[in-house]
Amino acid sequence: MTPPLAAVPLPRTAPRTAPAPAARDPFIDVLRVFGMVLVVLQHWSMPLLSFADGRISTGNALATGNAWMITWISQVMPLVFFAGGAANAISRRSAARRGDATPAWLAGRLRRLAWPVVPLAAVWLPLPHLLLALGVPEQPVMTASRLAGQLLWFLAIYLVAVTLTPPMLRLNMVYGWRVPAVLAAGAVAVDVLRFTSGLDIAGFPNIVLVWLAVHQLGFLYADGRMGRPWVLALAGYGLGAVLTAFGPYPLSMIGMPGASVSNMAPPTVALLSIGVGQIGLALAMRRSIVSFAEWPGVSRALRWAGDRMMTLYLWHMSALFVIVSMVVVGLGISTPEPGTSAWLSGWPHWLLMLALAMWPLLRGFARFETPPAAGPYTGGAARVLVASALVGLGLLTLTVTGFVPGTAPLIGAGAIVAGLALVRSSRRTPPGSRPGERVGRPHGSPPL
Repeated sequence: MTPPLAAVPLPRTAPRTAPAPAARDPFIDVLRVFGMVLVVLQHWSMPLLSFADGRISTGNALATGNAWMITWISQVMPLVFFAGGAANAISRRSAARRGDATPAWLAGRLRRLAWPVVPLAAVWLPLPHLLLALGVPEQPVMTASRLAGQLLWFLAIYLVAVTLTPPMLRLNMVYGWRVPAVLAAGAVAVDVLRFTSGLDIAGFPNIVLVWLAVHQLGFLYADGRMGRPWVLALAGYGLGAVLTAFGPYPLSMIGMPGASVSNMAPPTVALLSIGVGQIGLALAMRRSIVSFAEWPGVSRALRWAGDRMMTLYLWHMSALFVIVSMVVVGLGISTPEPGTSAWLSGWPHWLLMLALAMWPLLRGFARFETPPAAGPYTGGAARVLVASALVGLGLLTLTVTGFVPGTAPLIGAGAIVAGLALVRSSRRTPPGSRPGERVGRPHGSPPL
């Protein structure tokens, strides 16, 4: 069995040539699946909902008491970006060794990232009009339409990280740890400006700096240069505790209703610190995680889930809207107060209903995880960069506006389709395959 890449000893100084890629790292597979499942579990568990007079009221169960402590584990987007960085490093280096040019690699990543969004837009663009025509109250429809698009913020930022992977990998080869250190220093400067000026907009550069810093740590893991995990864990969580205790940062690592400051939008140095702590904690448990992932049943489950992670992420809020429309809006049953016996006893049944609603969505839309087969991309760097910009603009537009009726969601969806069209090459039958055979995702190259 091929050893995981992070287990290969490497020199302390940054290597001048890329290390040979591993086949597949079960540790990264576990982090990806664990991260996405925990995101879904959090989104399904924290809403407090009631419906009266044609309006749905929302709250957050994690805003109660000391529930903020849960977010120091459950806010796993740093782990997802870290795992994505490792996967992108392995994928790009493998492609380079096959002789694939950087534009072709970017085009392939862009197609796998953006293609699953197309059916989401195809369903949600007309759905609000249909629901309003059927007499569903307007306010719940608008709320659901906005929230269905807000999830796309992650893909928009992740697309930036993917597009910058080739140059950031080159920086990693030369400067190693200094690259995420500079990004973190930039994030500190941005936070200082944000909180001294009182302008939240001044913190927006951290949307790139914070997530790129965590993504860059994934490169270091792929190089085998993430030693002393307990030091990372203690330093990350310790700094996060100091920043939230004595700084301007809230205790929760997710945005809370009515809070004047959020650690998430835009991300702060406090969130970056907690992210480093999470990465260190995960690395400290890596041996146990890999052993667990190699159990036959677990390995099969990871492969099954890994091929459906984008579908789960993009559609899990739609499953929530289905159950809310039936239980909260249709039957008028409000969610209980968090922490009460009614909430604790009802939570498993709530999750079961959501899982049942999610199952047909997985069955119906998981096929879009893999784009239609096409020949190798030959359009050049400028074209794929324009395509990335169009897809990023479309994702950002849908993040801001959602799928509420209007021209903006149509423009956003159109930009995504246009970007995909730019990286679409004529279909060719690869050597050794039969005519019409579908070309699947390369092994070891997950979309995230």
